[in-house]
Amino acid sequence: MLTFTALGPFQAWADGAPLDLGGQRQRAVLARLLVAGGRAVPVNTLIDELWPGAPPAQALSTIQGYVSRLRRALEPDRAPREEARVLVSAPPGYALRAATEQVDAWRFEALVKSEGDPGRVWAAMDTALELWRGPALAEFGELSWAATEAGRLEELRLIAVERRAGAGLALGRATSLVADLEAHASAYPLREEAWRLLATGLYGLGRQGDALGALRRARSVWRDELGLDLSAGLQRLEADMLAQRLESPAPEEQVLVEAPAAVSATVSATVPGTAPLRVVVADDQALVRAGVRAMLDAEPGVTMVGEATNGEEAIALVAETGPDVVLLDIQMPHLDGLAAARRILSENRPPKVIMMTTFGSDENLYAALRAGVSGFILKTSAPEQFLAAIRAASAGDALIDPTITTRLIAGFAGRVDPASPPALAGLADSQLDVLKLVARGLTNRQIGQTLSLSEEEVAIMVKSLLEHLGLFDRAQLVMAAYESGFVTPGEKTSFSSL
Repeated sequence: MLTFTALGPFQAWADGAPLDLGGQRQRAVLARLLVAGGRAVPVNTLIDELWPGAPPAQALSTIQGYVSRLRRALEPDRAPREEARVLVSAPPGYALRAATEQVDAWRFEALVKSEGDPGRVWAAMDTALELWRGPALAEFGELSWAATEAGRLEELRLIAVERRAGAGLALGRATSLVADLEAHASAYPLREEAWRLLATGLYGLGRQGDALGALRRARSVWRDELGLDLSAGLQRLEADMLAQRLESPAPEEQVLVEAPAAVSATVSATVPGTAPLRVVVADDQALVRAGVRAMLDAEPGVTMVGEATNGEEAIALVAETGPDVVLLDIQMPHLDGLAAARRILSENRPPKVIMMTTFGSDENLYAALRAGVSGFILKTSAPEQFLAAIRAASAGDALIDPTITTRLIAGFAGRVDPASPPALAGLADSQLDVLKLVARGLTNRQIGQTLSLSEEEVAIMVKSLLEHLGLFDRAQLVMAAYESGFVTPGEKTSFSSL
């Protein structure tokens, strides 16, 4: 069976074996057709989006050559004059013909949008998150169409995490969910639903003080970062908790649930039980491995299934034990952590990988994110942070230790030549407000909610920013904001148009 994976390293597979898709730009043609969701993409669009601003003179024949080679890779047994069935001609361009079950991103989206009772939602979101192997389309991140689609899929992933948690709370599973919700709210502090779920879960466990404390933390973050109070919904939740008007939580349930009909043939109908998370640790320092083992041995629901001293050992151990999460030192002998992560994540249905680092300023951290790791954690982090990171990664969350984030940004901004900042002059206040929020990592939807704009209005403003600055993707806007000094590491965001 022919399948395609875009939720992580991009690849096409024939009966589980990876296919040779050629070089980066040839692979990008197939990825762009996948992003179109089966719709035709005109050849002129392919040319404009693969060579932004400067297509070669022979771009049309080059695209035709790419398509011809991709067809041979995808359908090696097709006769010379036989029409292609997968990568088809669809004047004035081409289209990818595949069933939803053949493309992980298509199946993922269908699952995230599926409806039903809490049991069915739980099963659907669980299945969807299992498909996520890292940042989507990361290898094409410099192309605006890929960055836009990656952002859309990341938003769907966060929705899946929150829908799964909401279904779990409705099923009475707050005990097992609160730790994951804590990690999720800490990683995405501007998401209203993250705080609502955490506070509701804590309240359901009889921890009213902790639930109100979570909402106080949310209020503090929003005031510091956005200059806003809690949303009306969270304020109502806070008032209901203070007045003890919330309903009692549902009793803990152990039920069998039926998966959505569209995927029932391939999804187990049993809700995941209490099997512990299986972790592999790879670090060349025996003291680090011993410390992690002691920490995991003391934690219910997590078990260490093996340890490795270098990258080659880590790859072999992962293949042998099939862990859920790998803690991987970024600097190791024989094969470093970055190379090992790339090889582990290139396998079919790989585990989640968390990079461990000592200083948080290694150049390889950028490359590791591109390779699809779930995030980073400092070796000096407290045990509860390690455990929260393991649980968050296993649930499909991306995580970056705040200390590392600050150091990475500070290191990046420190390399800027102050004599040649990007041309921010001439931008309206409203555009500058949008730029600040883009630099903070918010999606168009989140920016719209913050600035009382529609998502379409935000998209238009982002496009105008790109055109004004002569850039072609969102990541470059973030760089421009830091390179110009307009946004600095640790700066509190304020808005001129509010």
